Amino acid sequence: MTPKIIAHRGASADAPENTLAAFQLALDQGADGIELDVMLSKDRQLVVIHDDLVDRTTNGTGRVQDLTLAELRALDAGKGEKIPTLDEVLARFGGKFLINIELKNYSTIFDSLPLDVAALIQDQGVADSILISSFNPINFPRFHRRLPDIPIGMLTFPGKARFFAYGLFRYDALHPYFKDVDEALVQRMHARGREINVWTVDEAADIRHLAKIGVDSLITNRPLRAMSALEALT
Repeated sequence: MTPKIIAHRGASADAPENTLAAFQLALDQGADGIELDVMLSKDRQLVVIHDDLVDRTTNGTGRVQDLTLAELRALDAGKGEKIPTLDEVLARFGGKFLINIELKNYSTIFDSLPLDVAALIQDQGVADSILISSFNPINFPRFHRRLPDIPIGMLTFPGKARFFAYGLFRYDALHPYFKDVDEALVQRMHARGREINVWTVDEAADIRHLAKIGVDSLITNRPLRAMSALEALT
């Protein structure tokens, strides 16, 4: 089985990360899906951005949770791109390929983020396109109370994959750091009916190795390189 190619924050090696341009480029390049990050703005809007601070990815400064949507939208996220809302992303790309939404409420673990994301997915009617992931397992039962059939990916920090492989939490896929994955872990997950989707892998040799041991998806900044590496195996 050839693993799916999931573009990390879109085709982020070639376009500003977590922007509509990066997501469109991933679609144009033939990726099977995108991974993106969502959090709440000061005025409780669902915005697509990775860091708690806007400093690295925009021309602004400050914490996302301290800025309104209007203030966030006034920033340049690279090459003139704006910070998108999740609503915009789902409206444009829902149903076109997989959208892996990482819930990033790590400093406010009991906020309304999982409930708000579930409500938006329901309103947009794009549940079949969605995979939810997070390092915060508290999000999962809260999200599933609203949308119980959407698959959940348990993200794990480097070195922690095996701790979460023993089923302490309900999830449908393990999302480990790629260097933590070996064939035994893949087989264990598959024996339990779970997928294994690795992050973030960009080098051709690593991509080929992970494909050979049977991972289900490769989350990568470079979808074209990943596809080229996989073609070399056929």
